[in-house]
Amino acid sequence: MTTQSALVLALGSVLLTSPSHAQTNNGVGEGGNATTGYDMAPETRLAVVQAAVDAIKTPLPPGPFQPTWESLKAHYHVPEWFVGAKFGLFMHWGLYSVPAHHNEWYEKHMYAADRQWHAEHFGPQDKFGYKDFIPLFTCEKFNADEWAALFKQSGARFVIPTAQHHDGFSLWDSQVNPVNAKNMGPKRDLIGELGQAVRKQGLKFGVSNHGIENFQFINPAPELAAQLQSEHADLYDPQWADFYHVADRSDAACEKFLVDWYNRNVELIDKYQPDMLWFDNGVDIRYLDPLKLRIAAYYYNRAAEWGKPVSLSTKKAAYAPSGKNTETIGSIIDFEKIGGRSPAGIRTGVWQVDEPIGSTWGYTTGMRISGPGPIISKLVDTVSKNGTLLLNLSPQKDGTFAPQIHTTLLAIGEWLRVNGEAIYDTHNWLQFGEGGERGAKSPTIRFTVKGEALYAIIVGNWPAGEVNIASLGSNESLTGDVKAVRLLGRPDACAFTRDAAGLHVTLPATLPGKYAYVLKITGLKMNPAVNDPSGNPL
Repeated sequence: MTTQSALVLALGSVLLTSPSHAQTNNGVGEGGNATTGYDMAPETRLAVVQAAVDAIKTPLPPGPFQPTWESLKAHYHVPEWFVGAKFGLFMHWGLYSVPAHHNEWYEKHMYAADRQWHAEHFGPQDKFGYKDFIPLFTCEKFNADEWAALFKQSGARFVIPTAQHHDGFSLWDSQVNPVNAKNMGPKRDLIGELGQAVRKQGLKFGVSNHGIENFQFINPAPELAAQLQSEHADLYDPQWADFYHVADRSDAACEKFLVDWYNRNVELIDKYQPDMLWFDNGVDIRYLDPLKLRIAAYYYNRAAEWGKPVSLSTKKAAYAPSGKNTETIGSIIDFEKIGGRSPAGIRTGVWQVDEPIGSTWGYTTGMRISGPGPIISKLVDTVSKNGTLLLNLSPQKDGTFAPQIHTTLLAIGEWLRVNGEAIYDTHNWLQFGEGGERGAKSPTIRFTVKGEALYAIIVGNWPAGEVNIASLGSNESLTGDVKAVRLLGRPDACAFTRDAAGLHVTLPATLPGKYAYVLKITGLKMNPAVNDPSGNPL
């Protein structure tokens, strides 16, 4: 038996003997976000996908990766920079930021449920279609260096903007897609500018591409479709056929679309050398595997040339041919939104969850924006379960952020400057926390581990006088004894006693900050991180 295998068995025996660990690695294996079914991928067949792969003219770069699951499994390793990062920033910014209505799926809604709203505010669809938002997406106040400085101050370790959303508008200087931000709208390479600025701040820079969902994203109301078709307008204007993908959804059109999707990703990879390439739900379907394997091999061989560790990140079982996201190959699993879709308990291995800072992913007028308290709570909870929080931001059409987003990010950064020791480069303890049940009087506490230090993070209101950590009672099956307790942000040690009821810590009267408070506890024997190069739970 290898040392790694012995460690896994030892940890597993501990987890199974404690009722607090009943949800460890459970409930999130089959398909991930609730289902493995159709999820906005082009509704096509394997034969069409294979024809697209055969039609690709760009050769694979030389390197160890071949477009097979066996090759990906043999050569892929989760990047170390990601394992310790724990906090990154995502963002949804594009043409949908101009109408700023409903959500980032405005293009879909304006031809169906919201067609009357659109007509009243911008004009009828035959006179003002989605394409007509392009000149209005000017981003005139966008300053990449100011954004990057804000991101650095937030404490994030990596940044992933949406290079292209479901609407097919590319935010980079593209030779593949003429409908892009350099040719039209802002007349700027938004991705290029941002990538340069972010890396100047010492942060990792990735890109997300939701473009696979573009082929059948728009499904107009029948009467509107008939009108536009009869007038050869907007959705049925031949000049915009490759932007909308409504007039022709034949096998030949789908094959062309899939080749184009591949070429756009190759362009993103070669031009910007992203540290992460993030795909949305649309790539989940199994019949897309030949295309997904090809782009993975291209990306990883390029990264080998660059000499830098990179990774794909995908949802559900996109890169898990078994259909179980606990058996992912060559990709970091991403869960959409905390609660319901992300792990309810500890999930060993490497994973992340993308969570919006507000009530919509893209900016909308009047959207609710979370304050720092709820976001810090979500960050702490995610990290205690061994995950990484990818916080989505919502820039406005002019390239600025709402003041509340600024305030929240700066407050998160201030909190992390004091308490980041309990977040960065940590891993889960034997249980993720205690308390937090609705109506409970005991405080919400979450645990993380670094080296031989255990961090107990008290989330929410400051418990005056004393806090009891029941999980650290003297009758618990823990090795060692508590030697010292210190509150991060204060130099002096905290007095404590320990008995069967728990670890009783006397807290100072002065608050060391806001939102959450960290006790650093030493003396107990800590469990080591349990990671595998694949990123899968063990």
